[in-house]
Amino acid sequence: MKLGIVGLPNVGKSTLFNAITKAGAECANYPFCTIDPNVGIVYVPDERLEKLAEMYDPEKVTPATIEFVDIAGLVKGASRGEGLGNKFLAHIREVDAIVHVVRCFADPNIVHVDGSVDPKRDVETINLELVFADLETIQKRIEKTAVSLKTHDARLKARCQEEMEVYQRIKAGLEDGLPVRALDFTEEEKAIVRQAFLLTEKPVIYAANVSEDDLAGGAEANPLVQKLNSLVQTENAEMIVICAKIEEEIAQLDEGERVEYLKALGNDESGLDKLIKKSYKLLGLISFLTAGKTEVRAWTIKQGTKAPQAAGKIHSDMEKGFIRAEIVSYNDLMACGSYAAAREKGLVRLEGKDYVMQDGDVTIFRFNV
Repeated sequence: MKLGIVGLPNVGKSTLFNAITKAGAECANYPFCTIDPNVGIVYVPDERLEKLAEMYDPEKVTPATIEFVDIAGLVKGASRGEGLGNKFLAHIREVDAIVHVVRCFADPNIVHVDGSVDPKRDVETINLELVFADLETIQKRIEKTAVSLKTHDARLKARCQEEMEVYQRIKAGLEDGLPVRALDFTEEEKAIVRQAFLLTEKPVIYAANVSEDDLAGGAEANPLVQKLNSLVQTENAEMIVICAKIEEEIAQLDEGERVEYLKALGNDESGLDKLIKKSYKLLGLISFLTAGKTEVRAWTIKQGTKAPQAAGKIHSDMEKGFIRAEIVSYNDLMACGSYAAAREKGLVRLEGKDYVMQDGDVTIFRFNV
């Protein structure tokens, strides 16, 4: 999973990136200090791995990972190549979802490219640039499909007509300033939308970056956060409230100190934990687990993935030669205290090729190649 962190210059996105990846991306109080995207890999926190490690005493524990990309700041005119616009748009195309950092705090010492803090305006600045880029893409699709409609093949013509109707709806929405993710489509129409590779179709999590005082005092009362939240509700997006500066401080602490610090702030999880949970939800992801003396590991898959394809995440040969999956739910395994005890109680199931994997399945794949 690759998440792109975006935002206007000086909203705190590189500070947040530093905090969640500890990668040391350059931070500076001027636009475009991030020119090439910084990339960092972070572990997905999963307490189930710790419990399985206590049970199996493995040689190593391997969590699932997420790749974060800190993408250059964007300004008006990016869709026409202004600033670092062309690079920005190219990097956006490569990510699975967007984390849009929005400044929701006032600080006279930190320059804002538009001279004042306004979450609605800032969001619209980036969204409109992506909308303009998508309008250009969809217009090309419409022109290409119009040519294909001249075919004498009845089946192809019917298919092209379906595509044209979807593309026209997308164009009308974009012309009204609506991102594609805000529009409603049937499952069949979604397949047509996906093949257009539109930027505003990508899932978005808005990260409202607030001050330390706001986070401690209840950021929901912040009128800037409220303004952003009302906007988020209109476009099928998600939102979390963070303080990038606090996240940066938390990143320097060891696990015990981090827990105590979060408790002092009245939180039981960090902004990173919230962000990862939202990301999994937004992208429809779950984790299945494998456990043994060699390794305890979490594997990320899409909801609805069947057992052979899940096996293929481990190795392609396991998918090709799939025979069956031996599965026990994590909760059942913990309640029994061992795999052998779970088997004795009949809680280890044998599942075939049509089994749909569930979050927390502790799995052994049987295969033959």
